[in-house]
Amino acid sequence: MKTVQLGSSDLHVTPICLGTMVFGEQVDEPTSHAILSHSLERGINFIDTAEMYAVPPRAETFNLTEKIIGNWIKKNPTAREKLVIATKVAGPSRGMPWVRNGSSNLTAEDIIAACEGSLKRMNIETIDLYQIHWPVRHVPMFGGMYYDPKNENVGGSSIEVQLRAMDTLVKAGKVRAIGLSNETPYGVHEFVRLAEQHGLPRIATVQNNYGLLSRTVENGLDETLHRLGVSLLPYSPLAFGLLTGKYDETGLTGEGAPKDARLGKFESTRKQRWGRPDALKAARRYNALAKEHGLTPTQLALAFCYTKWQVASTIIGVRTLEQLDENINAWGTTLSPELLTQIDAIRWEIRDPAV
Repeated sequence: MKTVQLGSSDLHVTPICLGTMVFGEQVDEPTSHAILSHSLERGINFIDTAEMYAVPPRAETFNLTEKIIGNWIKKNPTAREKLVIATKVAGPSRGMPWVRNGSSNLTAEDIIAACEGSLKRMNIETIDLYQIHWPVRHVPMFGGMYYDPKNENVGGSSIEVQLRAMDTLVKAGKVRAIGLSNETPYGVHEFVRLAEQHGLPRIATVQNNYGLLSRTVENGLDETLHRLGVSLLPYSPLAFGLLTGKYDETGLTGEGAPKDARLGKFESTRKQRWGRPDALKAARRYNALAKEHGLTPTQLALAFCYTKWQVASTIIGVRTLEQLDENINAWGTTLSPELLTQIDAIRWEIRDPAV
């Protein structure tokens, strides 16, 4: 598995990234450590986390995932030099009072303090890729559909202020490269424009939801990323399990539905984009299509991301070693032109239900 360069940074990562957001909630610490070790054994050199994790977010688990990773690094000190570690500073609170006392802003001081906290929790001296988890600006995200200027976050830190905070961290050697998450084409352009205008760090990556149930990246953001030389890191390629087939027969909460999976276990998650009726309807169509072509639903969904020109490294989230192996083993799966045409036909009927 060859590595890929992230944007114009000096980071080179495997095209599969281990996502860790369930560590500390659905996955206990010993299992989390086993997954981290096995992922490294399988050749994955890229892990992603966030100060907000574990998810679903709760005050009791805020910062816990980073602590679990830090404990693993303490036990496996030689692992650090083999890894590219990405984490994220949470944006404005979004109804989470345990995040900076519910602040509706993300100041330069907040960014620097959050970075210091992440470094300490993970027992590392430098964060390889430091990302802003969601914009300070009001934008449609996490299932939102439309931009409305009436909802602007008046008084929020400007993009330049955020970049200057990142510049402070880069110059101090605490961060190697920076990125964004849940961003729009406008946001990407502004971060790049202002960085070039003021000699500030240039974003290397954007981490957005992308997969069979949410392809809005292909409606303009992909051109922006391509022309500006910014890499895409898609998250939730299996749509919280919808694209594994586990809910095809039972629905999300029906008799026999998996109780330990995210959508079965957490009502708050079912109220989000993944719990929409059209999301399950579309997933069932894609899962059936996979079987028609001799593939598992997981193989189809992951191969869709793994083989897309838009994608640099796909973030996979797993609860077990078996899931980790299944996801990694899907690498190398190819999709025929006929199958890709059939995928597009389903999208035409049911357009991005988990946007």
